[in-house]
Amino acid sequence: MVYCNYPLKKLNTFNLNINANKVVKVKELQQLCKLWQKYKKKYLPCLILGDGSNILFLKNFYGLVIINRIKGIYINESKKYWNLHVNSGENWHKLVEFTIKKKIYGLENLALIPGRVGSAPIQNIGAYGSSIKDFCQYVDIINPINKKIKRINKKKCKFQYRNSIFKHNNYKNYVIISVGLSLSKKWIPNLNYNDLKHLKSNITPQKIFNYICNIRKKKIPHPKIYGNAGSFFKNPIISPKLGFKLLKIFPDIPFSLENNYFKLSAGWLIDKCKFKGYIRKGVMVHSKQALILLNKFNNSSGMNILQLAIKIHNTVGKKFGIWLEPEVKIINSYGIVNPYIFFKKN
Repeated sequence: MVYCNYPLKKLNTFNLNINANKVVKVKELQQLCKLWQKYKKKYLPCLILGDGSNILFLKNFYGLVIINRIKGIYINESKKYWNLHVNSGENWHKLVEFTIKKKIYGLENLALIPGRVGSAPIQNIGAYGSSIKDFCQYVDIINPINKKIKRINKKKCKFQYRNSIFKHNNYKNYVIISVGLSLSKKWIPNLNYNDLKHLKSNITPQKIFNYICNIRKKKIPHPKIYGNAGSFFKNPIISPKLGFKLLKIFPDIPFSLENNYFKLSAGWLIDKCKFKGYIRKGVMVHSKQALILLNKFNNSSGMNILQLAIKIHNTVGKKFGIWLEPEVKIINSYGIVNPYIFFKKN
């Protein structure tokens, strides 16, 4: 059933009072293609939504929002690996739970990341020293107009930090329909992240899973209480020249080295600009984690959230010479917009 002028408040984790002209929930690929073709012929924009966990709506959406609930998990095994083919409408965290119950290990560091499987490769989701690129073997996409399916192998996905080829304009008319994951039967715990290094004795995948769930629950407010999209900005990766320059000025700046480039904590940069706890027009910088913007009373607007994010971006840029990039997708009445329209180097 297609719903008209449908509220999206429960379908975006910022809890924004936004409506879409048309909304439909789909459970089959043929249904998705049929709807896409119908509304594209009318020159209306189409938007695929999972759980709305990494998006910021600025206005009511003019076209059709398709809620992806195409599910299915299929398992094959080889001598050394578990190979999973997962449809894009599966909930990511429930997939992690499912694999642990099946004694298929490796995804535990990625527990409690919100969203659906289809969005995972777009962002190259990651947390606590792990990311989907570590396990992804391919991504299946479809052109809903001609129904042609393509399989993009891992190398061609061009995974980078919070980035992939699927963010490029060449893929804006494709829909991710499934993801292939490969998990080694020889489990080695990933304890590279600082918060996990103390977990050494009698470690199990379940213990890592439980520990990470507890950390995330403490750090990130539940969206039903305070609307949020988790980390609003990416952690910046900067040149060695700028990195060493900043180290001389700020010796306590936290960083890690990736191919000789400095990866900094965006939360630390924001905190140093004294934004923690700052509130403006109902939007608050989380007092425990400055990377998170909260719709404090769940009655603010997407524009108010964007304005505070721009203020943070400009302040950090002027203080450190680092111009933070948003992690969330920004959506206007017609679809996803280029964030650089709003977040420019001054």
